[in-house]
Amino acid sequence: MTKLLQLTNVSAGYDREVVLRDVNFAVNERDFIGVIGPNGGGKTTLIKIILNLLNPLQGTVERFGATNGSFTGYLPQQSHIDKKFPIRVLDIVLSGLMSEKNRFERYSVADKQKVMDLLRRMGIENLALRTTSELSGGQLQRVFISRALIASPKLLILDEPNTYVDNRFESDLYELLSELNKNMAIMIVSHDVGTISYFVKTIACVNRTLHYHLSNVITEEQLTAYNCPLQIITHGDVPHTVLQKHDHHHD
Repeated sequence: MTKLLQLTNVSAGYDREVVLRDVNFAVNERDFIGVIGPNGGGKTTLIKIILNLLNPLQGTVERFGATNGSFTGYLPQQSHIDKKFPIRVLDIVLSGLMSEKNRFERYSVADKQKVMDLLRRMGIENLALRTTSELSGGQLQRVFISRALIASPKLLILDEPNTYVDNRFESDLYELLSELNKNMAIMIVSHDVGTISYFVKTIACVNRTLHYHLSNVITEEQLTAYNCPLQIITHGDVPHTVLQKHDHHHD
């Protein structure tokens, strides 16, 4: 298995606060990793380190075979997307190629055709000239997945994709990810280990450090051992996960 990414003894944080400590973690080709953990445990910090948006306080981050603009694709949370900004679907997806262009280089006919081919694959070719304010949550998600994919990344990272998926697209999303996983590694950040465990191959629990579980089957006892305050529950055939109750003390 070819290694894409290696974090070695990585600690990271902001100002003088250490959020993640002593992380050792690798991503290989065609990995499909579920990233779980409580709010404030360091999941976002881990993603920023991988995306090269934050330098570690100590340790090393190695990216193997990386080329400019095509190592990672990223789907952010819905809260990071401004639907009121008047930009067309075509231009959103084209912007995923910006890192491969020089400052004054225009998008080519081939670039635009590549976008249209990808939108067709996503089933939203007819939305190319619409703006984000005209899209449903599921349509918007397809658009931003297309943007994350347009530069053919080696690693696709999705941050809580279910937060704005519509019911029609929910099953399609995981079928799509399973298909994409044949050609790229995927990391999906979610509070819902039960649901994603149907699809991921391994699980990383992030809570101030990182515990890597080499299976998609994880028990409550293992979560407790990882100091990961999640509880697995099930509803019929589809399991879900909720946060355990915490006692909060107020001054």
